Amino acid sequence: MSVFFYGCITMDGYLADKNHNLDWLYQTGDIEETDYESFYKSMDITIMGKRTFNEIEKIENIGSFYPTTKNYVFTHDERLSVKGFIPIHCDIVEFVKQIEKDKNIWIVGGNTIVAPLLENDMIDNMIIQIAPVLLGSGIPLFSQKEALKRFYLKEVKKHGQFAELIYAQLQKF
Repeated sequence: MSVFFYGCITMDGYLADKNHNLDWLYQTGDIEETDYESFYKSMDITIMGKRTFNEIEKIENIGSFYPTTKNYVFTHDERLSVKGFIPIHCDIVEFVKQIEKDKNIWIVGGNTIVAPLLENDMIDNMIIQIAPVLLGSGIPLFSQKEALKRFYLKEVKKHGQFAELIYAQLQKF
């Protein structure tokens, strides 16, 4: 099993503005300019928080946006408005631990999902695209407890206006 974070942040490290909006991202570039399609083809499961789902839900034809993965949304809601997304309410760390070992998991967002996984050294790879935008405030990608976490840089790519940094977790000895 490999756990991936794949997402875009601003140059000052925000996933979304202070109102959880992604307008800054949509105005910067297109998904077609990235390696999203090949990345997605290698995933078996997506996991996201409710706020991320709420933003994704606005996308036209959302039902076909994640067609080949099992899609989990961490929420207190018992039902979601889009078919193919499974609401779940439990501890994210325990949930990921019980997933079959041969599955690739994409942590779509946000920081309340990413933080506990980082705290427990469960994110194996981070693919972070950086948009040429400064927000000044907003929802940060990283909000885990203070602790040193090391990753190594595997690759740097340029996609239109986006810089993409591909990191892997350093192996523990």
